[in-house]
Amino acid sequence: MTDPGFFARGYGPPPREGRPAMVLVHGLGLSGRYFVPLARRLAAGGASVVVPDLPGNGRSRAAVRRAPDVGQLADALARRYRRLSLGPGPLVANSVGCQVAAALAARHPHLVSHLVLTGPALEPGVSGRRQFGRLVADAPREPLGLLSLAAFDYLVTGPLRCAASFRHSLRDAAESFEVNLERVRAPTLVVRGAGDTIASGTWARRVAGLVADGRAVDIPGAAHAAHYSAPDAMAELIGKFTAGEPG
Repeated sequence: MTDPGFFARGYGPPPREGRPAMVLVHGLGLSGRYFVPLARRLAAGGASVVVPDLPGNGRSRAAVRRAPDVGQLADALARRYRRLSLGPGPLVANSVGCQVAAALAARHPHLVSHLVLTGPALEPGVSGRRQFGRLVADAPREPLGLLSLAAFDYLVTGPLRCAASFRHSLRDAAESFEVNLERVRAPTLVVRGAGDTIASGTWARRVAGLVADGRAVDIPGAAHAAHYSAPDAMAELIGKFTAGEPG
């Protein structure tokens, strides 16, 4: 599905009243492609799934001239919700996409019924150099397929735009991320791959404690992109969470 300058993939039945779409939000410099394994499993369970490439990234790279900041990305996503008559529905995010998701849920709470934050980054108070070091440490723990996909996406988005997005995200982590989390009222599940070197267990539990209704869970054998390396486990967790079942 496309609209001017803003690409998104669709899986499962089209959204309609009474069956809202589940939106999956990628991390910094990437596209929605690494969410495809999870999207297909969610769609197989009957969900309507929308996987955008955020403005400035992947196939939406030409949508903007400069890298948007986190708040601008959240507002652009909210406009997409309205354009497609989405929401309120579940919102699933990974890594720096969790900052975008938190901003969306805080600014536009009527659009989000449930929030799933997978490997939330960036952690406030951690320097950019340390954050980058954590990313490098995580790489050997991820599947080779993800590494090749990510390398291609980073090249498409471009190093300058990735660097600008990283600066925006660090500023948001320092100034707004925790504030936005405190404003989230949607039930929230914080998922962390047990081998994640980017989002620490302490930080994941803090995120769950900052929102009004949150809990944290680890997925054994997964790292930062748990939705890619363990899509079946993720789909099961999301299904139980959005259905209100204990997980």
